Formats: sequence, structure tokens, C-alpha cells
Amino acid sequence: MNKGIARRAIAATLALGVGIVLAGCAGSAGGSGSGAVPGEDYAGPKVSITFWNGWTGGAAPVLVPKLIEKFNSEHDNIEVKNVPQEWGDIAKKMPLAVKAGKGPDVAVGHGDDIATYAAQGLLLGADDIVDALGYSADDFPEGLMEAGAYQGDQYGIPWSVTPLGLYVNNDVLRSAGIDPAVVPTDKESYMAALETLKGAGIAGEWVDGYVFTGTFEFQSLVWQFGGDLYNDDVTKSTFNSDAGVQALTHMTDLIDQGYSPPNVAQDGNIKGLLSSETAYNWNGVWQTTNESFNQIDWTVAPVPQIGTEKAVWSSSTHWMFLNNKGQNQDKTAAAATFVKWMNENSAGWAETGELPAANDVRNDPALIETYPNLKPFLDSLPYAHYETSAPGITAANALITTALNEALTGKKSPQAALDDAARQADAILEQNAAKYGD
Repeated sequence: MNKGIARRAIAATLALGVGIVLAGCAGSAGGSGSGAVPGEDYAGPKVSITFWNGWTGGAAPVLVPKLIEKFNSEHDNIEVKNVPQEWGDIAKKMPLAVKAGKGPDVAVGHGDDIATYAAQGLLLGADDIVDALGYSADDFPEGLMEAGAYQGDQYGIPWSVTPLGLYVNNDVLRSAGIDPAVVPTDKESYMAALETLKGAGIAGEWVDGYVFTGTFEFQSLVWQFGGDLYNDDVTKSTFNSDAGVQALTHMTDLIDQGYSPPNVAQDGNIKGLLSSETAYNWNGVWQTTNESFNQIDWTVAPVPQIGTEKAVWSSSTHWMFLNNKGQNQDKTAAAATFVKWMNENSAGWAETGELPAANDVRNDPALIETYPNLKPFLDSLPYAHYETSAPGITAANALITTALNEALTGKKSPQAALDDAARQADAILEQNAAKYGD
């Protein structure tokens, strides 16, 4: 999950040039419309539909085929063909494949992919599909449907969410005389624990300047301090606001004051936690499937509230219906039946380290009974913030990580690093507006 998102972000940025060319020849966003999708299961002639997804690691490659096999066995008139590949490869292949009429009938994309694909004309508008399937925003965590929208129209249906949590090495806490049952929930209690750990010669939280997981921690802190990454219409960067500076200063202070070592390598913080060198790590729900945790005594809790508001970063994935040249409406209708069935049967998806998006599935008490480590993540969803949705946003987001790395390595002050990144990001946002017609 973690390295997959990073590869996806890089590849999506590289693919923008291809997509921009296609956007001009693929018609308006959403193309020819969603076609006829009945509210009940697809009852037309037998069709074979292709499903692209980026689940190539962890438990997902095992679970997805099992779910598809079960779906196929229950639907004589629909055959779903699973085509897993790297997220980044999907971003690169999708524009040309859809233009040639050889793209998937249904795919899964992350929240920061949807608007780009929609602006390129690659997706069918999903408003009619959402209505036909009986979905509304209330069926999913607050704000999640918005992550699959573009210019007021819906292009994605939520599938999963992956918020951050605070992973705790209980043995390390005990070695410093800290009761593991007392989990820090705010800045005062968190800093007190870090100070005690420091007194025992332990750097309690290792802060890194990479997407995983420094960027996600920074974004959580920006929201906690009452700020945001961009303005409402995503035409200007705001991550260099007072809130952004407070967020990044908190992280640099952890290094400067000895609570974190300097120059933590990519994934060094989670490795430090697993090797009992540090006590706390802000990381995603996907780590609950990390078998290395079996080697330590650990717990997980919601991330502490360092700022004035509760907030936490979360990624999301969404179902998308593709606007292939000559797209067959029966296949789109069959794909809609597949999506509804998958959401209704998504309880086992927690096994992959992702939370089902559907409220009725996720809130079933049996889910926590089966996967008790998910409770802190479920508890944090009411104040989760999802990826910014705007065409080409991944290129601007990459500059946030650049600023983070520059500040945490002492090359620039938090303010200077964020200001420089914001200037460059604003230029990208302006270019995106011109390219995509926003």
C-alpha cells in the first residue's frame, strides 16, 4: 500500500502530458454519459468485463481473486476479469487505452486521481449510476463522496479509506517507565511522554521527510492547526499559512530538541519502531497487516491532537467507470452490479489493511470483533481529511514533500521551505487550470 501510493503519485505526474493531449480529443469530462444502469442487478446478455486495480502486494492479491470468483459464481451473465498492475502503471496506460477503446470497464483509483481522469475525459459520469444503485453521501464517511466528484458531477463511488494512527511499542515505553495503558491524546501528554523517553535516552518519534509517512503527518498537523493545503477552488496553495508553519515547526522541533534523530531514512521510522528503537510512529491503517508487528508488544491509537482541532490524513479509493471509445452500455451496467456487490461484501477487505467505505459494512460490530486493531482508525474517521481533488494535483503535492525534506534536514526554515514550495505549486495550479479548462 505505502510504496504503491508513492509510485502512483510519481507516475501520475509523468503521465500528465499524455493525458493533456487526450483531454482535447476525448470530449468533455464524462464523455458520452453513464448509459442505462438499472437499479436492480444487471439482467442483460452475458458480458465479460475487465477490472483494473493496483493491488499487487500484501493480502489484496489473494482476497481480490476470491471475491471476484465468488461474484462470478453468483452471476451467470457477468464474467469479471481481474487485471492487477502497479498503480503507477495504471496512470500511465489509462489515457491511451481508453482512447483506443481498450481500457477497463471498471477500475479503482485513489481520491487524488479522480479529478485528473475526469478532466481527461476518461471517465463516465456516475451520477445516474449512484442514483440507480441507491447510494448517497450518507452511505459513506463524511466528505468521502466529494473526493470522487469533479466540477459538480460524480465520477467515483467510494470503496475504501486508510487513515493514519499512532502505533506504539509498549516495550519501549516500559523501558522508560511509562505505562503503556496511558496513551497520549493531546500535545501536552504527547510531549510529556517524549520528554520522559528522551530522559531514558530514547528518541520517541522518528520524523522523516518523505511521503511515507512525514508528508501525511504534516498534512494532519496542518488541519489540526486549522489550516488547509489549498484554497476552496484549488487555485492557490495555502500550506504555507501560519497553520502550515506551525505544523512543520512542530516536526522540526522534534529533531532540534532531541525527540527524533536527524536524517531519518525512508521507512526508517516504522523500522525503528519494529526494532524497539523508538516508541511512537504515525502510520497508516495498512500497517495493521504487517506481520513484523508479531515480534513486538504493540498497540495503536488515534493520532494525538497537537493543534487546536482534531484532524487526521486519510487516503481513499473509488470505483470508476471508464469512457472507452465505443463503450458497451451492457458492460457498464454489469460493472455497476459488480461494484454494488463488492461494496456489500467488503467486510473481509479489512484483512488487506484498508477500511471498507460503506458505512453499513464498516459499522457492523462483527468487523471490530474480527479485526480489533481497526477500532482506533474507525474512531478517527469523523474528523478524517481526504486527498485534495483537482486535475493534476499530484505534481503540486510533490512540492509539499520537497518543503518537508528541506526543513527537516535544516536546509531551510519551515517558513522559507513552505513559501518556496507554495510559489512553485501555484505555478503548477495555474498551468493545470489552463490545461484542463478549470
